Amino acid sequence: MKRFLLSIGALAATIVASAQTPRLERYNNGGGDPTVYLITVSETEAIACPDQAKNVAVRAAIDDHRNATRKGFKQVAMPSAIFADKHNKFSFAIGGDVALRAAYSFDRTINNIDVVPYDVPMTLTPADKQEIRMDATTSRLFLRGIANTEKLGQVHIFMDFDFRGGSAGSYTPRIRSGYVSMLGLTVGRDVSTFCDLTAAPTTIDFQGPNAYNFRFATMIRYEYEFLDRHLKVGAAAEMPSVSATYGETLEAIPQRVPDFPVYFQFAWGENRESHIRASAVFRDMYLYNKARQHEDDLFGWGVQFSGNIHVTKYLQLFMNGIYGEGITPYINDLMGSGLDFTPRPDDPTRVQATPMFGWQAAAKGNILPNLSVSGGYSAVTVRKKNGIYSGDMYKQGQYIFGNVFWQLTPRFVLGAEYLYAHRKNMDGTKAHANRINILAKYSF
Repeated sequence: MKRFLLSIGALAATIVASAQTPRLERYNNGGGDPTVYLITVSETEAIACPDQAKNVAVRAAIDDHRNATRKGFKQVAMPSAIFADKHNKFSFAIGGDVALRAAYSFDRTINNIDVVPYDVPMTLTPADKQEIRMDATTSRLFLRGIANTEKLGQVHIFMDFDFRGGSAGSYTPRIRSGYVSMLGLTVGRDVSTFCDLTAAPTTIDFQGPNAYNFRFATMIRYEYEFLDRHLKVGAAAEMPSVSATYGETLEAIPQRVPDFPVYFQFAWGENRESHIRASAVFRDMYLYNKARQHEDDLFGWGVQFSGNIHVTKYLQLFMNGIYGEGITPYINDLMGSGLDFTPRPDDPTRVQATPMFGWQAAAKGNILPNLSVSGGYSAVTVRKKNGIYSGDMYKQGQYIFGNVFWQLTPRFVLGAEYLYAHRKNMDGTKAHANRINILAKYSF
């Protein structure tokens, strides 16, 4: 009897909870589309929203998130699940991927989870000859909300995470980006405005070509498209990051002026899939000069030309070229290198911004609808100025890659890649390293 009464009570509680809890109505749209859930809070509202209206809302929610999914370097895939209200006034998506990279280094290893020519060791020890790595820190999770409003149009909220927040192998979560975007305005943390997201090919190596520039920055950015999306302009104020060599005469102090990147882009093609872009960035870097006992500031600047050209449906070309002074955050190989500025070699009581340039070119061939091959070359050079600061100072890095990707299903991909990295110092010392990568990634 006691068990019977407990069963009756549990059943009654379930009925009450069901009456108060919103129903989730599931609609699966084939062809690789995500699953959409329309939430209705009562039978009355469900009846007031006929199937045709529900289908329209489903289609609208899918289109909203497809249009919001950016293409390009290290970008997330279309989410597999979207939650929307029955009129698509607000929708919410969650997605990500689980990625396993395995690497084998030979001839000479690089003390980095990625292939960075700057980090190629210049002296060979027994510990540097060969190495195997397995890494899942680039697995990601993202959240996106889209509100369709009358006054502000579409409001986008986006945040994504991976597990590279700590030392190598620690799997510490980190926020990659988190921003709100509406009316062309983006506020928060996102990929730098100086980065052309589709100007570099996909590589298994997470760092990518050493002359490319991919970094996150906290920013206020405005972008505007016109002439039927053929032309686009953008400008931003971004939190600066300075990496310099201070020696005995210079001292680091907090920065006071944001970086100011701008760009102008021309696109063509049926879906504007091809483009060329001209970009520039302007910086004002502050330091304290102990020898002269006063504060100094140095002007840093950079210009870039980049593009992505779809020659045919079987061939795609990528490229970027960059030149400037004191712009290490905007060149992959030189991030954190201490080369934004150094004491002058001919007068250590004075300071100078370091000149640098780089370029990369690559091609992608789509052999089959689910099979592609890519290859490319990239190089970065630091120029002398008023002599050499030190003989072991980085002069040039080269990065060569070739890979193949096999899309087994719309959400599961396998890949293999060969990488060659070469470093040369100011005194002429050279060294190189080789690595083979394989990848298994499932997006959800």
